[in-house]
Amino acid sequence: MSRNYKFHNPDGVYFVSFAIIEWLDVFTRNEYKKIILDSLHYCQKEKGMEIFAWCIMSSHVHLVFRSSGEQKPELLHGDFKRFTSKAIVKAIINNPQESRKEFLLEHFQRVANKTSNVNKYQFWRHDNNPVELWSNKVIDEKINYIHNNPVDEGLVFRAEDYLYSSAADYAGEKGILDDVIVVK
Repeated sequence: MSRNYKFHNPDGVYFVSFAIIEWLDVFTRNEYKKIILDSLHYCQKEKGMEIFAWCIMSSHVHLVFRSSGEQKPELLHGDFKRFTSKAIVKAIINNPQESRKEFLLEHFQRVANKTSNVNKYQFWRHDNNPVELWSNKVIDEKINYIHNNPVDEGLVFRAEDYLYSSAADYAGEKGILDDVIVVK
């Protein structure tokens, strides 16, 4: 399986989805979602990540972003995934309230044993397919798809009511992640 992310245009706006191995539901705990949020915020402030839309679901994350800094988008994306995988696995290990700790760690370890580039635990799946969003119409379609994910899953009736996405920003409200670039 290729781990070369295909970000052909370093200045492009990209839609990416990345899922936890075996689509495990890890983001059922807010503390793990907070790691994602803190990392997104760090990438915005320190690495030049411009975020247009985002959503954290129980087993995956959607993101529309552009790299405005010197770091290429594939490296920015890779750094984000590498950091969050280590931080979340560490949080699971250190969480005395995590009832699924052994179950999750066993799965992460089993998948890592099948992978040549992961030492102990594999958290994210390796199959990524970044899609360059080349027009406002395509950007709008992906943003709507991202924001409607929690609605389609029956988590909320209105997209803007889902706390862990940028839908509130697009509804004229203040979302929980600062500096989201709202495309109008």
